[in-house]
Amino acid sequence: MTKQILVRADDLGYSRGVNYGIYDATHIGMIRNVGIMVNMPFTQHGWDLIKDVPDLSIGLHTDISNGRPITDPKLLPSITTPDGFFKHSKVYRSATEDFVDYAEVVMEIEAQYQALVALIGRKPDYFEGHAVVSENFVKGMKAVAAKHNVPFLDFAFDGSSVPFRGKKMKPIMSSVTDGDSYDAVEVIKNAAEYSLDHNDEIPMVILHCGYLDEYILTNSSLTRPRPKEVAAACDPDLIQWLKDKQIQLVKYSEL
Repeated sequence: MTKQILVRADDLGYSRGVNYGIYDATHIGMIRNVGIMVNMPFTQHGWDLIKDVPDLSIGLHTDISNGRPITDPKLLPSITTPDGFFKHSKVYRSATEDFVDYAEVVMEIEAQYQALVALIGRKPDYFEGHAVVSENFVKGMKAVAAKHNVPFLDFAFDGSSVPFRGKKMKPIMSSVTDGDSYDAVEVIKNAAEYSLDHNDEIPMVILHCGYLDEYILTNSSLTRPRPKEVAAACDPDLIQWLKDKQIQLVKYSEL
């Protein structure tokens, strides 16, 4: 019986280096699910690189911790700095309570949704968020996704499965903690092996493919694993191994 795993790449638009990494991962490699950050200066550049790849599932990778908002930052005082940028992810992580104003974040999520539709010319195939620990952020994404009838993909910081269109998705994202010792090929193989033993879940490998440029080295805590994930996504031996194991690579739009 054919088993399924889903492998996606987040952060298109984050930087030119990230965009070129995702370009390779979609043109040469196995990636067929891409999450776009629409509020970054490099968003259009990233979309131009992948827009002609056939049969991609595109998601809104909602972002409230990098760059500037789509909305006037003066209207978003709870999530922006005085100079008009989003508060950094470490501010959210270190907070003792949820400081995100619900009405403000819904306004920005709606603006990002509309920006994505304008960019790609259609509704996204899924809707999720760049990891920020905030109940109001998650509630806001769920509300905007429901408003536009787009499937929402919930967070699972404890590694438990999340529902998506009637399926149970098992999130797998090791690169954030594994650092320099990270082996992206083994992560994907382990996800495939997990699928062989769990009939009721689809492993969902969340990659952050990219090459390292000055912007990423300056602004992201996730660096060395990014090019490792490009290499894994493009590894012909790994792609053949998945075929030999009869592991089907699926897209959100197929679920």
